[in-house]
Amino acid sequence: MNKRGRVARILIIGVVLGVLGLGFSVSAIAQDNTPTHGLWVWKTPSVLEAPQGAEKLLRFCQSEDINEVYVSVSSHGDRAVEGLLAHLVGLLHRSNIRVEALLSSTDADEPGEHRQKLLGHVREIAQFNQRHAAERFDGIHLDIEPQQRPENKGPGNLRFLPGLVDAYRAVRSEAAHAQLTVNADIQNKLLKGDVAQRKMLLSSLSRFTLMLYELSSPKDGETVEGKAEKLRTASRKFLAMAYEGLDEPNLAKMVIGLRTPDYGALLPRMLKTLDDANRANSHYQGWARHSYNDSIEAP
Repeated sequence: MNKRGRVARILIIGVVLGVLGLGFSVSAIAQDNTPTHGLWVWKTPSVLEAPQGAEKLLRFCQSEDINEVYVSVSSHGDRAVEGLLAHLVGLLHRSNIRVEALLSSTDADEPGEHRQKLLGHVREIAQFNQRHAAERFDGIHLDIEPQQRPENKGPGNLRFLPGLVDAYRAVRSEAAHAQLTVNADIQNKLLKGDVAQRKMLLSSLSRFTLMLYELSSPKDGETVEGKAEKLRTASRKFLAMAYEGLDEPNLAKMVIGLRTPDYGALLPRMLKTLDDANRANSHYQGWARHSYNDSIEAP
């Protein structure tokens, strides 16, 4: 079957499953072989309550080659905000942009109430999808940061890793029932573990986003090419470090996240550098930029 035939078949399947209420997302399939170009959106209610908030976000995504958005959500039962979210998801989907619900925690690595609270948020996203069959979230995006707690700080301190992996697996299990993918942000500290630790991490989910921060700054005096070369070297180094000694099938793919404060107006060029430097690496999935809020808050 040629490419045009495959696309037509995907669209037909999507329409049929949508009619049947199975919550299928055409955008999720359409981008399987496309490098991820992601974007974090924080303070979502404020963003969407602004005049033409959703439309402005869409235009930004289109202008910056974004095909995946991580939208922060909270559980306050606000139906007005829920309506705004549904409008945004539908708007982005019509432009073939995936949408993941961004959930945060500093304690969900610990069993008990903290993890159950996170799983409750996952179930709320599943319920949102049931209420909005035509504007479903495509996945869950986790921002679990046990490294922020004092007892977990320090080089080589990965005492929290088993609990963190347990949290990832619990979310993956809950999300699978609702046909949601799971993606998680990680710091480079996690890639410095031994083979067993990295195997445990990279087999727990199908995708991670490495937050590759503080390599450069707008005032460091380096040339643009110097910044780009530093990024090429670091990204290749951490990708190699992550998978060294691992040959198991179905290990997680890696997206690399950069942030505005490190590059300022050069950020789009640095993101392109990531693609150019790593697209031949089978473990590399693409890039993500942190965050949309920086662009709308800039003077």
